[in-house]
Amino acid sequence: MSDTLPAASGESFGDSERPTLRQAFFVWLRIALLSFGGPAAQIAVMHQVVVEEKRWIDERRFLHALNFCMFLPGPEAQQLATCLGWLMHGARGGLIAGLLFILPGFLSILLLSYLYVALRGTDFFDGALFGLKCAVLAIIAQSVVKLSRRVLKHRWLTVTAIVAFLLLWAHVLSFPVVICLAAIAGLVGEKLAPGLFSGGVVTVSPATGEVTRRPGWQRSVTRALKVSAIFLTLWFGPLLVLYRTTGAGSVWVQLSVFFSKAAVVTFGGAYSVLSYVEQQAVDHFHWVTRQEMLDGLGMAETTPGPLIMVVQFVGFLAAARNSLHLSPWVAGTLGAILTTWVTFVPCFFWVFLCAPWLDDLLRVKWLKSALTSVSAAVIGVVSTLGISLATSTLFQARQSFSWGLLELQWPDWGTVNPEAIVITALALGLTFAFRQGLAVTLALCVGVGLILRCFQ
Repeated sequence: MSDTLPAASGESFGDSERPTLRQAFFVWLRIALLSFGGPAAQIAVMHQVVVEEKRWIDERRFLHALNFCMFLPGPEAQQLATCLGWLMHGARGGLIAGLLFILPGFLSILLLSYLYVALRGTDFFDGALFGLKCAVLAIIAQSVVKLSRRVLKHRWLTVTAIVAFLLLWAHVLSFPVVICLAAIAGLVGEKLAPGLFSGGVVTVSPATGEVTRRPGWQRSVTRALKVSAIFLTLWFGPLLVLYRTTGAGSVWVQLSVFFSKAAVVTFGGAYSVLSYVEQQAVDHFHWVTRQEMLDGLGMAETTPGPLIMVVQFVGFLAAARNSLHLSPWVAGTLGAILTTWVTFVPCFFWVFLCAPWLDDLLRVKWLKSALTSVSAAVIGVVSTLGISLATSTLFQARQSFSWGLLELQWPDWGTVNPEAIVITALALGLTFAFRQGLAVTLALCVGVGLILRCFQ
């Protein structure tokens, strides 16, 4: 794992000399503290600092790394930071960049989790959360619209998105199964209509050439086995220890197994896997309520770091409520740490394992087709998340109907919440009509929520 990229002036690091590890540390810390607003904003911050300001990475290398990270399961912004750090300083650089990108969000969500348990029920705290939840609905809607414009290039991809939505909304199939079927559909589509299903993935222009391969880059089975041994031990070692000490039915083992599975199928951004997390954490494991899930999502939207950090909040509440012989505060903290560990160790694993074959992966047509089909399915997945959270926020009760494999749910129209309707309409207007940024939308919605709850 010591495969540090050799310096190549003017090609590897723009017009600048390669930075020292100390210089890179403070720059990645700065980027981490500025990483608000979701993956698009976070990637833009990285580009501004690393490419435009510091000129440590040239434009071609940055886009190459970004395309590569879009192929991997996991949060692409965090993996891009890891990949760029690795390009400059090998394994040490990748670990520093990736860990720093996570750390501010982890500490912020942990603090908010403590406050959530301690202050929930007060008018001030509940009012702020109420406004946040309504704003998040608009943010999810914006995510669906942006992703649809980028991916749904023809009717077959649109059909894929609709079918994925119906299968998940009716609880016919689980999220991992839908993702696998979408990938298979992309593979079949590539055979039947070559090139049709590869249009939704950003491709590498032949003019860029192989800008990432260098003589000092190790591309060997031995290296791959070494990386796999290290990270699989880090990933599953704690799970085996917990299994032996607490038993298969403990919340610790359940958290480890479930979020490990989620880490493998996290294609298409955090919102896609959050639909799976919400369905399982609420309906199957009963770790959190649907309202608490939306509260956690609101917290993640207002803190730096990857949006997927909301799973840490789920882990905190799940462990605190099933603390065994530990204090709920201690158990919650350990649950947050464990959930974060099994979520992000795989992210480092994918980058360190696959990066030497970066150029080759970007040119595999069948892989592009499979991932384009998955991206289309993700639009349906995110839509189910948005509808589920919207009905929980805008209505006080839901009705359900079961028939065979089908399990349909819809709102009880007599329990509509007028205050939630008003704030959600405000958030939608700010987002789509006035094109305001995330900070403005969240601030105004939180302000209105506080007014409605504290002065009613």
